[in-house]
Amino acid sequence: MKMKKYILALGLVSMLIGCNDDFMERYPLDNVTDENFWKTESDLKLYLNKLYPAYIKGHGDGWSQDKYITPLPVTGSPLAYGDFYSDNCVRTGSEPKELAGLNKIPTGAGSGGWSWTNLRTINFFLQRYQRSELPAYKLEQYAGEAYFFKALDYYKKVLFFGDVPWLTRDLNVDSEELYAPRNSRAEVMDSLLMCINKSVAGLPQKGKEESGRLNKDMANFLKARICLFEGTYRKYHKELNLDGTKFLQECVTACKELLGKYSLYTDNSGESYWKMFTAYDFSNNKEVILGRTYIENEFGHAFQRYYDQNNSNRQSMGATRGFIDEYLCIDGRPIYVGGSEGNYEENPNFEGYGMWRELENRDPRLTQTICRPGEHVTIYEGGIVSLDENGINYPKINYNTNGSTVTGYRVIKHWMGDMEEQDRTTNGIQAAIEFRYGELLLMYAEAKYELEGTLSQADVDMTINALRERAGFDFVKYPTSKLVVGQEPADPRLDKIYAEKLDYPVSPLLREIRRERRVELAMENHRYEDLMRWKAGKLLTVPLRGMRMTDEMLELYSGKYEQKDPSKPGAERFSATKATVDKDIFLDEDGFIICYPKSPYKYTIKGTLPWEDYRYLWPIPREEITMNPQLEQNPGWEEAENDK
Repeated sequence: MKMKKYILALGLVSMLIGCNDDFMERYPLDNVTDENFWKTESDLKLYLNKLYPAYIKGHGDGWSQDKYITPLPVTGSPLAYGDFYSDNCVRTGSEPKELAGLNKIPTGAGSGGWSWTNLRTINFFLQRYQRSELPAYKLEQYAGEAYFFKALDYYKKVLFFGDVPWLTRDLNVDSEELYAPRNSRAEVMDSLLMCINKSVAGLPQKGKEESGRLNKDMANFLKARICLFEGTYRKYHKELNLDGTKFLQECVTACKELLGKYSLYTDNSGESYWKMFTAYDFSNNKEVILGRTYIENEFGHAFQRYYDQNNSNRQSMGATRGFIDEYLCIDGRPIYVGGSEGNYEENPNFEGYGMWRELENRDPRLTQTICRPGEHVTIYEGGIVSLDENGINYPKINYNTNGSTVTGYRVIKHWMGDMEEQDRTTNGIQAAIEFRYGELLLMYAEAKYELEGTLSQADVDMTINALRERAGFDFVKYPTSKLVVGQEPADPRLDKIYAEKLDYPVSPLLREIRRERRVELAMENHRYEDLMRWKAGKLLTVPLRGMRMTDEMLELYSGKYEQKDPSKPGAERFSATKATVDKDIFLDEDGFIICYPKSPYKYTIKGTLPWEDYRYLWPIPREEITMNPQLEQNPGWEEAENDK
């Protein structure tokens, strides 16, 4: 760890940051010292307040140009852009070097995610909060907040590094922990489970907590997420020789505490799924368990202003064909229902590729995540205008131009299309969902499946089928759109991918559970972690592709069509930007857009990323190992460095 930073005396005056959401409060901090501080309830709340925005990022704040989720550096909203580090979407320009396998061992202490500053803040609190003369239940409540953040911090550290030092106190220059080896994953995860259980026990019930602070439901949700992660990681990473059963059981227990207390959001609009992510607050949303809201005219973010849809000079994203292909058709069956590669039997509802036909007759969540031309953002041109006034503005397609869809599939999840929100610049108040009931249902279904023989049809109906019904599947018209245990649809395309890329079999039911998770939680920053815990990193080597540029598409993007003045007779009612083959876009032998076609990294070939299993864990900075030789480097990184 970065020793000097870790042992610095904590300056409490620096703990107060500007109030940037409803978790924060203002307190005077004149003449605060460690000796006189730990007295009142206000003291404890004040100390803990900084941890809320440190761990609950939402859509960021201000210009939102900070890089979050180290060691995966996401600029802007981690919720919207975290899937850059997955097979769900790609960005303009070159792929992240982390996906190309070319990230190096970081040099500086405290870099690459190996940072302990926030944990020191937490441990400092846990060693002092009992100095207060508050009643025991109040002390447990604020300790519960600290344990929540400690569990969240260590959960991410284990995800990235595996074995890590387990620290229970703030350290001094001569603390032996500074020169100790890492604690084993098993020991750390048992300690982490203890922390989150203390958080669950100490935090108040929902409705009894102070507005804007953590409650027991939030802690149970985090417990479920942590335990599903560890239980499945142990099951599929057999090299660890660790049993994940206890964690899967704890996940189910935590989920049961929340089942029925929340409900899936619906608003009778036909687009409940999309609208859920476009709110300013969650007062009428019974699905949100934990969200971050912002204060109008005081503290906000520039997320909407710099989301890719407004053709800004910030990063743009496009969904991948592989992601699109995973969505079921409206009958609950995949796009291919039989045959083999090169001779697949198509679902009659699947209309093929080109001119966005592949978005038709599909899971209703598809067109609430990826929009057709003429819907939502594609009628956005210098302001929110109606189709009659401006015609269809077809999306830009260019591998290296900001404001482009890159792949032709434009992401609209999180997009509000609200000029008032855009004009707020850095004071945007679009709320962000961190924990929601939809994810809890998926965690419950997956954990029950992984505890072999415990997933019932009733469980599937309460979870996956409830999500499909909310999405808009018609179970009456299409009975096969309801998932029935033992009657899962055939999917030769996806089964072939799993058979080639994974070193364990995936049953049809598990395939459908994982499909549902990918679809429901797309662009919410879950996919990378899912691939890691499932030991499915090789899925990143499936060639990344965009739309098929059929002759009709090539004609549309030939540059012949320009926006005309709609007031003049005979004016064209649509526009399309130019996309020249082998210049703006590059195509494979089947006419699909190749993602990252001009990669500067030697290991990415025609949109196919590399993968080596050492990348399931991340490297420890060199300076940390120099200061503490007992911190051994994670396997494979030194050898890989020598090859780069």
